[in-house]
Amino acid sequence: MRTLVFASSNKGKIAELKALLGDAWDVKSASDFPQIPEVDEDRDTFEGNAAKKAHTFARATGVWALADDSGLEVDAMNGRPGVYSARYAPTEAERIEKMLGELQGVPDEKRTARFRCVLCLAFPDGTERFAKGTCEGAIGHAPRGTHGFGYDPIFVLPGGKTMSELTRDEKAGLSHRGHAFRKLKTVLDELAAGR
Repeated sequence: MRTLVFASSNKGKIAELKALLGDAWDVKSASDFPQIPEVDEDRDTFEGNAAKKAHTFARATGVWALADDSGLEVDAMNGRPGVYSARYAPTEAERIEKMLGELQGVPDEKRTARFRCVLCLAFPDGTERFAKGTCEGAIGHAPRGTHGFGYDPIFVLPGGKTMSELTRDEKAGLSHRGHAFRKLKTVLDELAAGR
């Protein structure tokens, strides 16, 4: 079994990746490598942040490293918070509260939004592969659901459920990260098989 380090300590993201990969890879998280300092996500694009994290972990560990950067783009907010989604407010609850406050009075038809994800798979020799995924939806008026993390409780999918009302498997089939990962799966399968 090959080792893959996912350059994140987010338990929700790690669980999603493990569910998608199955037993082909021994998935480690950033928490398994406390000697590696936290990577400052100071790039102005999802690609830049994902690449910076992936290459940092690939060089430091000597194994394949996968990193993502993702965010929520809200049309009524001119695409914000975008690459700054995790820094929009200090906590998940505060981010949701702040966004609902900004969108107060905005009608449903203007609350369109999308989750966007960029994955970077970095090889120890410095090469890289990218994959991108999006998930279209809208911002609800109040949080709903008990699953997921981040903005999931207020992200309403076309069927009417929030991302937080989906099971892990349902979310993996629809999410921006799931879409991006499936685009990289062929590469990961070949690596796991030693090709």
